[in-house]
Amino acid sequence: MTIKKAESAGFCFGVNRAVNMVYDLIDQNVKVCTLGPIIHNMEMVEELRQKGCRPVEDIGEVAKDETLIIRSHGVPKSVTDALDERGVSYRDATCPFVKKIHRIVADTTPDEVVLIAGNQHHPEVQGIIGNCNCDCYTFKNEAELDEILPNILLQKNKTLKIVAQTTFDQKEWKKSVKKIKKLCTNAKIFDTICNATSVRQTEADQIAAQSDCMIVIGDRHSSNTNKLFDICKKRCDRTVLIETAAELQPEMLRQTKTIGVTAGASTPARIIKEVLDTMSEEIKSGETTNLEESFEELLEESLKNLNTNERVMGTVISIAPNEVQVDVGRKQTGFVPVSELSNDPNVKPEDIVKVGDQIELLIMKTNDQEGTIMLSKRRVDAQKGWEELQDKVDSQEILTSTVTEAVKGGVIVVYNGVRVFIPASQATASRDEKLEDLVGQEVNFRLIEVSQRGRYKRAIGSIRSVLKEQRAAQREEFWKNCEVGKRYQGVVKSLTSYGAFVDLGGVFGMIHISELSWTHIKHPSEVVNVGDTVDVYVKDINEETKKISLGFKNAEDNPWEILKRDYPEGTVVNATIVGLTTFGAFANIIPGIDGLIHISQIANKRIDKPADVLSVGETVEAKITAIDFDKKRVSLSMRALLPESEQAPVKAAPVVEEAAEEAPAVEEAPAVEEAPAVEETPAVEEAPAVEEAAEEAPAVEEAAEEAVEEA
Repeated sequence: MTIKKAESAGFCFGVNRAVNMVYDLIDQNVKVCTLGPIIHNMEMVEELRQKGCRPVEDIGEVAKDETLIIRSHGVPKSVTDALDERGVSYRDATCPFVKKIHRIVADTTPDEVVLIAGNQHHPEVQGIIGNCNCDCYTFKNEAELDEILPNILLQKNKTLKIVAQTTFDQKEWKKSVKKIKKLCTNAKIFDTICNATSVRQTEADQIAAQSDCMIVIGDRHSSNTNKLFDICKKRCDRTVLIETAAELQPEMLRQTKTIGVTAGASTPARIIKEVLDTMSEEIKSGETTNLEESFEELLEESLKNLNTNERVMGTVISIAPNEVQVDVGRKQTGFVPVSELSNDPNVKPEDIVKVGDQIELLIMKTNDQEGTIMLSKRRVDAQKGWEELQDKVDSQEILTSTVTEAVKGGVIVVYNGVRVFIPASQATASRDEKLEDLVGQEVNFRLIEVSQRGRYKRAIGSIRSVLKEQRAAQREEFWKNCEVGKRYQGVVKSLTSYGAFVDLGGVFGMIHISELSWTHIKHPSEVVNVGDTVDVYVKDINEETKKISLGFKNAEDNPWEILKRDYPEGTVVNATIVGLTTFGAFANIIPGIDGLIHISQIANKRIDKPADVLSVGETVEAKITAIDFDKKRVSLSMRALLPESEQAPVKAAPVVEEAAEEAPAVEEAPAVEEAPAVEETPAVEEAPAVEEAAEEAPAVEEAAEEAVEEA
């Protein structure tokens, strides 16, 4: 007879943690009660009752001197709120996998819909529903999904989130997900089936397919046990569900070549052992035949994985670059490879231990022929830190450590000797940041998952969740103190064609392109780049939309202030011709300010058009003759700088005073100086009144000069 026992049989991590929490409190002489049975196994519940732990159905039944344990299934948020409000002492033993689902469904809005794969009457599903912040639906199989999907699809503007009970059937889940993906393009699917459940179901399915008889051990009220039974029954007709060894019948073992054994997640190791012991006694009594090995041997072999490797104390006797030699009080030479000293690959052996140090080690391999023992320090450290990590998943405590390396899909931090993997999606605040930049940095993170599958342990953390909370706190603090005119130092995070977005510390503001420079620019990248630290001030706040407009230009850099300070009227400047029109030329005095050289002020003689004398790009000497700071206008004159000897003779004009008075009016013609830019010349040329005034100006000025000469 061949016996195949599932390695995953028995308590899962969450159940084991909850039961141990009860035992620990009992050992501390604390009066304990549980909200409902601590697990779906009446044998275990009765055993705990005898030790003083009683189950209660309502929080109102909890005595003042009792501590309430919330079982691994979890509870609705209203329950924990009520406990806090009443001041009831309680400990939360909710499975970390279930806690994860609570966080997913709690992070919802009324614009979303949650779909839960599971039994709506199961305590775990009731707890999930009680943590939702939006409408939610449940389904147990594909048929029920078909009934509720049409109602959900009618809510076209709502986003759909799908989660699963941790013990939901994997095959049913895959079929349901396939259908959802086909019909709901905006669905967010979270595979929240517990890893241990998945492994347990897969292993049971494989063993049942190879067995003549399959024995499933567990409470008949346990959801995961019933699912195991259903899975095994599909593969093996002779599948039997028993709760204790007393239900084991001899005929179950007769004429059987292969027997498979598995157990639900709520089945204590004690009950599994009793069943195996009973089977062994049946075999010894001769009621079964064709045995290839005894059940005692099978039992011993099956429980081997429950034994930990031996730990020893060793004294460091020498340190080499590749290993540390230790004396463990045996004839063999003990050595610790450098890779087994620490989970941090960057540290040196001498940074961890010194000669003479007493350290606890784990025996990994004994080589009697060579007389050596290979030992590990990092594995002992990891085992010691593992239980602490499991507690910190529930507390959501913020931890601090250094990123040791960047790996495929994320980064690694080492905390209390345990390697914690942080996925790329949880490592940075935004996805465009490089993971390599985190290596060597001290970071704050929290644990979001700690799981164990046989000897394989996994810890997953999140930096992003901490950053998200920090930014939320920064935003709250920012809005408390933000006001127009206040200055901030920020970091440029992105550029668009119309401005730059700046992170002010949890809050983003925008510098419009017109605020980046006093001169005309075509793109913000001409002034700032992503990553630049900039000094800005709040220009405007939209209280309703929480949008902030930022100012960047400094008043002292205002070209008009510079002009007022350094270029008063009468100053001679070297100006560059930047545009030509029929009535004059525009010349750049300083960056951001152009002045107009009227056609009458270009030369000491009549010219048909400025282009006959000047060209764009030419630098000329001119005098500032007038500045209007209100209208932002500057008048220039080249003619004023010509030597008197070069002035042309002036003939008498019949009406000197009237001509003299009309000349300034022409220079100050609003239609001329309000021309917005050189590129808009055609619009200016179409104004006949302006052209006539420009042509008459020389004649008026000549008449004035002749009158002065005759005088």
